[in-house]
Amino acid sequence: MQRFIINPPVFIGAVALTGLFVAVGAFLPGQAEVIFAAVQGWTLASFGWLYLLAVAVFLGAVVFFAASRYGNIKLGPDESTPDFRYLSWCAMLFAAGMGIGLMYFGVGEPMTHYAAPPDAEPMTVAAQRQAMTVTFFHYGLHAWAIYAVVGLSLAYFGHRYNLPLTIRSGLYPLLKERINGPIGHAVDIFAICGTLFGVATSMGFGVLQINAGLEHLFGLPNNVLVQLTLIAIVTAAATVSVVTGVDKGVRILSELNLVMAVLLMLFVLAVGPTGLLMRDFVQNIGFYLDSFLLRTFNIYAYEPRPWIDAWTLFYWSWWISWSPFVGMFIARISRGRTVREFVVAVLCVPVGFTFIWMTVFGNTALFLDTTVADGALSAAVAADMSVALFQFFEYLPLPAVTSALAVALISVFFVTSCDSGSLVVDTIAAGGRTDTSALQRVFWCALEGVVAGVLLVAGGLGALQSATIATALPFTLIMLALIWALAKGMRADVAQYQMGRDLTARRAEPAAGPSWERRLAMMLDAPTQAAVRTHIDRTILPALREVAAELKRRGLDAGVAFGDGEETAVLKVPSPNSRDFVYGVQPASRAVAAFTLPEATDPEMRHEARTFFSDGSQGYDLMGMTRDQIISDVLVQFERYLQLVRLPETALLVGAPEHAPEAPPRDPGPR
Repeated sequence: MQRFIINPPVFIGAVALTGLFVAVGAFLPGQAEVIFAAVQGWTLASFGWLYLLAVAVFLGAVVFFAASRYGNIKLGPDESTPDFRYLSWCAMLFAAGMGIGLMYFGVGEPMTHYAAPPDAEPMTVAAQRQAMTVTFFHYGLHAWAIYAVVGLSLAYFGHRYNLPLTIRSGLYPLLKERINGPIGHAVDIFAICGTLFGVATSMGFGVLQINAGLEHLFGLPNNVLVQLTLIAIVTAAATVSVVTGVDKGVRILSELNLVMAVLLMLFVLAVGPTGLLMRDFVQNIGFYLDSFLLRTFNIYAYEPRPWIDAWTLFYWSWWISWSPFVGMFIARISRGRTVREFVVAVLCVPVGFTFIWMTVFGNTALFLDTTVADGALSAAVAADMSVALFQFFEYLPLPAVTSALAVALISVFFVTSCDSGSLVVDTIAAGGRTDTSALQRVFWCALEGVVAGVLLVAGGLGALQSATIATALPFTLIMLALIWALAKGMRADVAQYQMGRDLTARRAEPAAGPSWERRLAMMLDAPTQAAVRTHIDRTILPALREVAAELKRRGLDAGVAFGDGEETAVLKVPSPNSRDFVYGVQPASRAVAAFTLPEATDPEMRHEARTFFSDGSQGYDLMGMTRDQIISDVLVQFERYLQLVRLPETALLVGAPEHAPEAPPRDPGPR
């Protein structure tokens, strides 16, 4: 039987803190709603400005990273390629983000703002414009910038520096080895709790809407007992998905979700006022861009109103609480993408689809309410937002079919949120390990269902929202620190790239390698595999040992490891304050250039002694180099390493950090 793999302080702390919230809801159901409401009111009154300002910083930071020279950095080794096809990747980005929100608020939010706008006369043309502008703002670039900050940080430090995929890893440039102490544990605990309550809030919205749909279709009672039963059923379905892993369950469900959502949206677009909707879409984008800057910083400081707390600040805290979940998930699936590709896709692909979705459903609902519904639709939404979508379908053809499809779509979004959240929480609680037992992932999946069920009983959506807002506050500060750490890491990467170019120029000099006659001979007469192994054994390995001996004589904990199976030689100097210095050499091969058709169909393989380093950069061939030339090359790399980490030699002490990145032996591809 496979044992649990956990980081005990994080696992126990997260379960205890979550249990505290659940216990208040379970044992003090009468007082829970009052307690949660008081927590929400104090948090927003004291720190609402921080949510608004932080989200603006998040958006500005990710745009800067993408537009600057940092955008060319890969989220992984320089030669890495994406793990998923582009369409699958985009589908997973979309389904993991805010699917239940689109279904619940696609009709409900525009109609609510139309009836009670923040700055316009209700039920007027001005209210319609403001309703769509605000809806776009809540689901636009700001929301996905929040996800992008966490996702980019984890993908960068996890895939490029081989740190565990936990939130604490993103703070490595700031905390160094302290990420493995109490501060790192606290960061991961807040990430887990935020994820659990963020997913629970989405489950609450989802189960209320599923219940409303089943009542509309089949007359099923709309009460807490049915809602708890639905949570249990969907959690069980999510459990089946989560044990199959991200490559099967989540990917298949995400792609299925995207297809179903597009079909439903196209149907509404076709049977609705199509021409009007296309004009509305263009106009909505204009209003969104026109009010973009003002709404980014508008907290109604001079004319306080509860609207900003109930909508914008709740949304920002909801997205922040979701960011460990969505960020971790998109980081896991984004290895091999560049920073620019990551930011552009994460900001634009889901946002583009969301804007089309909100226009099709929101503007169609506004059109229907001002024509055939004659105000009945807005009245129904004001009475119960969970029935908004199904009341909306009543004014379109085939309402039974579309309502049934909507219930199925909500259910799938429900499942993808639950199973994706479980995978992410399990990874954080296991210290970045992904080879955990199925029972362990099932535990987190069940806990999500328990949290959603208890808080739903204790105080309904109000309790879920209050817990979300409270847990998002500490993580807002953590995300600001993640941006700082990203800037430091990327600045070092850019400096490394420039130094790598200088190194390449230096290696072009005659003294840096074999003579030109020897190099030409090696090009035309490819070394054999046996020759590579001999060169590593008789020339490279003694050179590395000689350098290690000198480093040890100077007080550094240098050592050389040699693998008999792979015949890989590695010189390593551990550092407690940065990634280790690694100079490794391993056998590699590539096809020799062909000059005839027979050579092209059956190419000869050139065997090499290829270098690799701890930063994931591409290696180069050492064949033909003498012992002294290899020692000189090691010193060049070591000097480059010292300049990058900005540490004197005396700072390199014995003992690497527990999770210090180290590049495993691999074939990094041709230079």
